[in-house]
Amino acid sequence: MNMSSLLVQPPMAADRHTYRITGGVPLSGTITASGAKNSVTKQLVAGLLTDEPCELHGVPRIVEVDLVLGMLAELGTQVTWLDQHTVRVHTPEVSGTSLSAMYSGVNRIPILMMGPLLHRRGETVVPLPGGCTIGKRPVDFHLEGLRQMGADVVESPTSVKVHAERLTGAHIDLPFPSVGATENLLLAAVLAHGTTVIRNAAVEPEIVDLVLMLQKMGALITIDTDRTITIEGVSALRGVEHHTIADRIEIASFAAAAVATDGRIEVKGARQEHLVTFLNTLRQIGGEFAETSDGLEFWRARPLTAIDIETGVHPGFMTDWQQPVAVLLTQADGTSVVHETIYEDRFGYTEQLRRMGAAVELTTRCLGASGCRFHNRDFQHTAKISGPSHLTGADLEIPDLRAGFGYVLAALVADGTSTISGTRFLERGYENPVEKLTAVGARISTQPA
Repeated sequence: MNMSSLLVQPPMAADRHTYRITGGVPLSGTITASGAKNSVTKQLVAGLLTDEPCELHGVPRIVEVDLVLGMLAELGTQVTWLDQHTVRVHTPEVSGTSLSAMYSGVNRIPILMMGPLLHRRGETVVPLPGGCTIGKRPVDFHLEGLRQMGADVVESPTSVKVHAERLTGAHIDLPFPSVGATENLLLAAVLAHGTTVIRNAAVEPEIVDLVLMLQKMGALITIDTDRTITIEGVSALRGVEHHTIADRIEIASFAAAAVATDGRIEVKGARQEHLVTFLNTLRQIGGEFAETSDGLEFWRARPLTAIDIETGVHPGFMTDWQQPVAVLLTQADGTSVVHETIYEDRFGYTEQLRRMGAAVELTTRCLGASGCRFHNRDFQHTAKISGPSHLTGADLEIPDLRAGFGYVLAALVADGTSTISGTRFLERGYENPVEKLTAVGARISTQPA
């Protein structure tokens, strides 16, 4: 299938349908993990760095991927689906240097195109990023890094204009190990003249996966143990064939569902090394896992007990794991503390959980192991969750992607039937969620929105 037959969902499209979920059923069965949204979307952008074809395997069929492919098509990329989860992107010529207004504020992908477009065309105008409403996600680190590499950056309220005759290597110290800034600087540095050193870089599995793809393309990249990434710029990159890693957020979501509903779910494609911190946490709560021939299996091993969690950069507890785990903790005995240190406004979803019967109290205090960067600031970034709570079905409106699966899980645990709208947010990042949930026994149906 070529790009002309690819239907790209409008960025702010309405829900196609709502979910009806009747809870109280243990989930048991097998699903296959999809490719990681946070990996493959950046790898699609990396295809702009070469005029040769790039073939990606394990690509999830989700709204976010369609959006990125639509952006690339505007820039001249030829998109061909080779099978259900394999896509070829080929950009022999970059025909444009800016994206249409429809992509303004949609997600954070346009800002990552700056480096590749500077290398291919010397200039670009990209809309400022959007995405889920979970707190401020500034691009200051991105832009300052590009300035250090010699780019002329002009900011406006809705876009950024960048120009450079040639990017040059620089030594860049990130104030925070931002995943997006690290990805942006990697994409800019691989074809820059000279050596770029990124200190305090993010080292998430998705970052390593992007590095592996770029290395296959001919890049010279070293990741040191002290969060330092060194890139020796090369003159050109070649095409590549690459298989993206499995989505560790989706895997954790279904693991939490198995434990919360007292079921047993095998996730094919799950890899222990990408989930070490999550698996420790799950076991402390009362869950358990085992390696299978195809992945990992998850179940409840003992009565659930409260624990304290602090989100952090890799290898810490991932911020995108906390929503399903927070729902899991509503079923644990005692009071748990979840201290969010990545985004300052990520607990808005708990208000609707309280309507279902969850006992959740938010505070501006840092109740983790130490004060975080939100200390003494007016952000409700810590949640105290007391349980076990009896949840009852409710009408729920999903506010953002990761809260979406949290609501689905709450509905699966609750007595009665819940109706969930805002499903477009969930489907940005979860491939075929209804089909996968049905496969493990969930009583879920859809109805037109």
